[in-house]
Amino acid sequence: MSKFREMRRKRQQLSEVESIGILQKATAGTLALLGDNDYPYAVPISYVYHERKLYFHSALAGHKVDAIRNCDKASFCVIDKDDVQPERYTTFFRSVIVFGRIHIIEDEQEKQETARLLGNRYNPDQEEALQKELEKGLARMVMIRFDMEHLTGKQAIEMVKQER
Repeated sequence: MSKFREMRRKRQQLSEVESIGILQKATAGTLALLGDNDYPYAVPISYVYHERKLYFHSALAGHKVDAIRNCDKASFCVIDKDDVQPERYTTFFRSVIVFGRIHIIEDEQEKQETARLLGNRYNPDQEEALQKELEKGLARMVMIRFDMEHLTGKQAIEMVKQER
């Protein structure tokens, strides 16, 4: 038996390719961790997707870093579409949720490479500016790697019917 649930409403399930496409396109999502006193801690965060991994950055200390160091299990959710249909009492949505293991990157070369990936995601083709930013700020932040173990994308049933 898989350690992850199968989606109940399979007709609404997006393919892995579609789900990864959403992760590649979106610029922010919500990272969910096990926080203080075992309360869930969900934080909106920017990220970059690369080769079945997600990368984030953070200050050196804080609730997020403490939670990651205490428990490496996490989930991450991205909303691709959120089109409220008031007259129909529904929402046309498309979203992705990922489960996996999360780690603070300790290797300096990997930290540098992933910070560069993140910087290029949000400000592409600005190598000189990115280099200056990394020289100025990399020592004051951590890079975080999220190794994906399970991925599910879902869309509203109304959207499935429209595609037929």
